[in-house]
Amino acid sequence: MESEIEEMLDTLRRGGIRDERVLEAMTTVPRPLFVPARARDEAYADRALAIDCGQTISQPLIVAAVVQALEIRPGDRVLDIGTGSGYQAAVLAASGAHVFGIERVAELAETARLRLREAGFEVPVHVGDGSRGLPDEAPFDAIAVAAAAPWLPPALPRQLREGGRLVIPLHRDGEEMDQLTRLRLVGGRWVTDTLGPCRFVPLIGDDAYPQ
Repeated sequence: MESEIEEMLDTLRRGGIRDERVLEAMTTVPRPLFVPARARDEAYADRALAIDCGQTISQPLIVAAVVQALEIRPGDRVLDIGTGSGYQAAVLAASGAHVFGIERVAELAETARLRLREAGFEVPVHVGDGSRGLPDEAPFDAIAVAAAAPWLPPALPRQLREGGRLVIPLHRDGEEMDQLTRLRLVGGRWVTDTLGPCRFVPLIGDDAYPQ
């Protein structure tokens, strides 16, 4: 297991992950706990793995890239949209964030709560439409969206405080890959960075793809 973690860290560093807090979080969060038993031998491999309900757990490099792009500071309030297995929420929490999860599939939300608790993280995971965010807990310092949207759901930027960061995969018609995109609210204006191609399951919701 230790050699697999070291191999994962080598892959992350080669992929541009430089934030030592993110690397430490990726080391300390037990990824096998968040994947199905049938896939635990592949838990640290750098590829997405299928989980229950037709969803996936993103490859370690993508999770690390998202968390690094969010520039987490200790105590930041972070919304994790599409919590799924709970793994990304755990990495965010291990990086020092106070994390709130939202997952549209109740079965996945309950499993994520149990796994997060077992890993030592108290992360509330709400059941609901992630494209609408979580207004009752806003504002947030950062928002991570773990599913590809056809556009930026308008509710999400409204739930960020000044200086906030939002990372979301966006999909344009006719393109094979999604584009991982970061938006930062600076002086009341949005600064947008494209972080690179990726592939995510679609974001289902009122302000995203229909059911």
